[in-house]
Amino acid sequence: MANGDHDAPPPPTYRGAMSTRVPRNDTTDGNERMRRGNHGNLSPEQVDRYDTEGYLVIPDLLDEADMAPVRAAMTEKVDRIAHDLIDAGLIDDPLDDEPFATRLARLFDGLDSDHFLTFGRSWRDRIPGYFTLMSNPKILDALESLIGPEIFANPVYNVRPKVPRVAAGTVPWHQDKSYWPDANSNPVVTVWISFVDATLENGCLHVLPRTQREKVHAFHRETYSGTGFTELDIEAIGLVRDKSIALPVKAGTAILFNDRLVHSSTRNDSDHVRWSVDLRYQPTNQDPMTAHGAGFLARSRSRPGRVAELSDWLAERPERIPDHTAEPD
Repeated sequence: MANGDHDAPPPPTYRGAMSTRVPRNDTTDGNERMRRGNHGNLSPEQVDRYDTEGYLVIPDLLDEADMAPVRAAMTEKVDRIAHDLIDAGLIDDPLDDEPFATRLARLFDGLDSDHFLTFGRSWRDRIPGYFTLMSNPKILDALESLIGPEIFANPVYNVRPKVPRVAAGTVPWHQDKSYWPDANSNPVVTVWISFVDATLENGCLHVLPRTQREKVHAFHRETYSGTGFTELDIEAIGLVRDKSIALPVKAGTAILFNDRLVHSSTRNDSDHVRWSVDLRYQPTNQDPMTAHGAGFLARSRSRPGRVAELSDWLAERPERIPDHTAEPD
């Protein structure tokens, strides 16, 4: 069964390029220094919108070929869950022929949120299709415009199946940075991608623009859903509800946002699963947050020979180990 969002045991401390702690870098001057020499593909207008609003929507960033290995990884996980449910005597049919969008929902028909939460509120399995996604050049090219050419894939990535009528599907108002408030990890960019059309009915993302400029608000662990998500305290929640923006998007669209941007997603009232993945990236000179797992070096123009490959990621190594018999990088 998968670990939950933040309960993976910490790997050995990474003492590579990210061991140095540096001051916050997400000011106007800091952004200019950080982005110098990048070859990213975002327009100046897109970069300005991200800096100003705290988020950026990139329609159709991924096509069907990009999404296929990720959906295959999700299907592999659902296969495992189906067989676990059969072994537990909870179902008698794995529904192998059910369509991707509805199969997991059908498997949990007649079951409750506790049964679903047995498998974690979100998944962080090391299945090759997820590495293919996290190292996709289309994503890294966009990120390079925002954080420069030295890119580290943060260990906090989540595969989120928002299942109809399951309480774990509702994510309360929060800031991602509430999960690592003391980490020297500015800026962390979340890349949120839906693998079915995300709609108001199935629980699309909602954001509060420009809150990335604020400090981390007071928060607590909510207790009503059984998930223990972080949630803004009631005073802050009252300030955001009337100013939020819903972001329904087509499958393959990416939403990039700062880890201090206040956001949430609503429950799924449809008949299918809202499949999404949220990835996180940061400059390589920031805290790798090893308490949350093992990230990896996704792109580096200064040390290209150290960029992690699939075998490194599967072994939870943050970068490629050079072959000492070969020529140096």
